[in-house]
Parts: sequence; structure tokens; C-alpha cells
Amino acid sequence: MTANDETAAGVRVDVHGAGSASVDTGLPVLDRLLVRLAEVASFDLVLEIEPGDAEAEVVAAGSALGEALARPLRAPGARGHGAASLTSAEALAQVVLEVTDEPLLVSNVDLTEARIGGLGTDVVRSFLERLAARAGLVLHVRLLNGTETQHVLEAIFKALGVALAEACEQKGAASE
Repeated sequence: MTANDETAAGVRVDVHGAGSASVDTGLPVLDRLLVRLAEVASFDLVLEIEPGDAEAEVVAAGSALGEALARPLRAPGARGHGAASLTSAEALAQVVLEVTDEPLLVSNVDLTEARIGGLGTDVVRSFLERLAARAGLVLHVRLLNGTETQHVLEAIFKALGVALAEACEQKGAASE
């Protein structure tokens, strides 16, 4: 799968998996966040991005994951919407999403000044925007509490994983 003209991505997602993940985006911080997302969602995820500059790798990862999730989010009988609030230490994030023909990211999280692992965390916004666009989601991300950047990001990705899992569930399926 080609995510854009410059960076290629290979991805496999089983939304009815056990939460195992093998992720190599070239960005260790993003790798850890996506592994955590897969764990809490119980998705089996394999994602590999060809090396490039950090921004291209982030865009490719968001595009590839979004494209891989578009079908299960729209599968016959899939709920198509999900919501979750999760924590990581002092951080509390809420994610609400719904399948749409007019993708959109709405967020009150501003991490443009923060850096973690050498990664400008505003690239997380790029990831989420691309994910929403390629999966066809209205994606609302709210930070309810939190100051430590690493905790904020983990809370967001954990909540995103649970919301995506819920959206891929069959209508009438029992939730955990």
C-alpha cells in the first residue's frame, strides 16, 4: 500500500484479534503509541513504514492505518461509532468518533511546543488528521486533564483504540 508519493507503508489489521502488534514507523514514540492502541483495542496490527523524514513517516502511518480500518468500520452490521475516556497517570483523554463521508478532526489538544523522544508532538495532529481522513471519521479528541506530554499522548491513543474497537463491533455485540 502506498500512503503518499514518497513513503510506502505495509499494514495489516485484524479488528477481531488479541492485541498483538508489530509496528515500525521509524519513530519509536509513535511505534509505542500504536502498539498501545492495538493492545487496548484488541486489534492485531502489523505496520511498517519505509524510512523517510519524520513528517512523511507520520503521514504514511496515519494514512495506512486509516485505509486499513475504513472497511471494518463500514462492514455490514458494524456500529460505526465509538467513544472512550481513558487515563495515563494524571492525563485523562476522551475520544468520540463516527463514520462519515465528511472526515474531520476536532481537538482541544495543543502540543505544538512539546517534544518527546526528539519528535515534535504536533506531528501527532498530522497522524490523527490523516487517520480520520483515510478512515472516513469525524474524530473528536478532548484532553480533560494532563500536563505531562507522554501521559497525554498515551491517554489519547488508548482512548482512540477503545473507541475504534467499539466502532468496529457488530451491533448488538456485548461490550467489555
